[in-house]
Amino acid sequence: MPTHQEQEQPRRRQARGERRIAQLLEAAASVFTSTGYAAASTNAIAREAGVSPGTLYQFFPNKEAIAIELGQRLMADMRAAYGQALAPIDPATPLEQAVAAAVDRFIDFNCHNPVFFTLMHGPDVPGRMAEEHDALHNTLITRVEDLLSPLLPGRPAAAVTRIAHVCMALYMAGLELVLASEGDEREAYVQELKDVLFRYLDPLVGDRLRDAQATAAATANPTATPSAAASTAAPNPTP
Repeated sequence: MPTHQEQEQPRRRQARGERRIAQLLEAAASVFTSTGYAAASTNAIAREAGVSPGTLYQFFPNKEAIAIELGQRLMADMRAAYGQALAPIDPATPLEQAVAAAVDRFIDFNCHNPVFFTLMHGPDVPGRMAEEHDALHNTLITRVEDLLSPLLPGRPAAAVTRIAHVCMALYMAGLELVLASEGDEREAYVQELKDVLFRYLDPLVGDRLRDAQATAAATANPTATPSAAASTAAPNPTP
């Protein structure tokens, strides 16, 4: 029967291996972000990680394998972050606030993981990653459709899908500008992105959200006049 020490040795080796993999993936993220996927090399990744190329090859056979592992881990994190950002909208939440909250979550994830944009949208990424990204994009479109459908009663499904695609296209265009900027300029682009999405969606769904807010306010305070309830529910105008 193996002794306690003999049982612990495989666990320690596994823990060391996981730490080394995490070290290599962090180094790869830095290299991919600074040079792009196509120009990156395993030697550059090993150098960034402070290990020999031979050590890298003990864990990954090539650059593509590193990118795929990194991309899969990031996509798992991204699904969680985007799932929270695309949670059903509370009817009491003003549209402007809901848009701002979703954009903040999206931007926060991408600013903390800039390599995600590099791997998912750069040229010459591995085909497997491109396929997984397309599947993720389609999932996000479906989530946006699910959010919009109750706010667009009577609209054909094709129209709701079109609006969802426009929202994602606006976000992706804004994200590229955000990631290319820093400091106050980045914050300014984030606000511009929020404003663009709000002004696109407000004529489409804003009235229905405001009606729901007015109804909720009237239910909570039945002595209030309809005009008072409506004024309480209306969001502050954007300058």
